[in-house]
Amino acid sequence: MSSLEKPVPPAGEEIHLPGGSLHPLLLTVGITCALVGITTFTVLLVGGLILTVGVLFAWIKDARAEMASLPTSHGEH
Repeated sequence: MSSLEKPVPPAGEEIHLPGGSLHPLLLTVGITCALVGITTFTVLLVGGLILTVGVLFAWIKDARAEMASLPTSHGEH
């Protein structure tokens, strides 16, 4: 094998794929509400910002928990 080729995982090793999530959709709604709220209603701006920040914190927390649950030998060869 040349030094440029990436090692292939052994047969039978599971590939980790994250599960489905509503975080991307909720983040999009929050950002959209905040942007529309800039030109229309202050309440919409504040609500969009609160939703955006809340979803970002929840998404980061879930991603950290998911990474912590991976096996310690994950990615090592």
